[in-house]
Amino acid sequence: MKKFEFLEHTADIKFRAFGKTMEEVFENSALAISEIISRGQKIKSKKEKQIEVEGHDKESLLYNFIEELLYLAETESFLASKANITVSGNKLKARLSGDSTLNYSNFDHIKSPTYHEMYVKKTGNTWEAQVVVDV
Repeated sequence: MKKFEFLEHTADIKFRAFGKTMEEVFENSALAISEIISRGQKIKSKKEKQIEVEGHDKESLLYNFIEELLYLAETESFLASKANITVSGNKLKARLSGDSTLNYSNFDHIKSPTYHEMYVKKTGNTWEAQVVVDV
C-alpha cells in the first residue's frame, strides 16, 4: 500500500494519505507534509520531538497535528522523517524523528492546512485522509 499521493489542485497542494489504521494515516500525513516542505529531499532521523494535540473530531485532530508540524518547521527548523502516533479519544501523541532544515537546502513554505476537502475515513480495511494545504 502506498503511504500517500499528491492530487491536482488549482492553487494549493492536495494529498491523500493511506494506512491500515487511523494512526498510520496520520503518520503518513506527516511524511507528506515533510515531502512538500523539503521538495522531496530525504530527511535524516537525527533528533526526536514529542508533541500532543487535541481535536473534537478526526478532521480537527489531523488539522491540529499538521499545524503543530508546521509550527515545528517554522520555529525550530524541524522536519519529521518518521512519526509514531497513538490516538486515544480526542488526543493524539506523536514521537517524531527528523532533522533540522538548516542541514538541507531549498525548502518550500506551507502557510497552513485547510478544512477545504479534508476528510479522515475508513473504507473496508483501509483508512484514508485527504488534506489541502495553503502554500
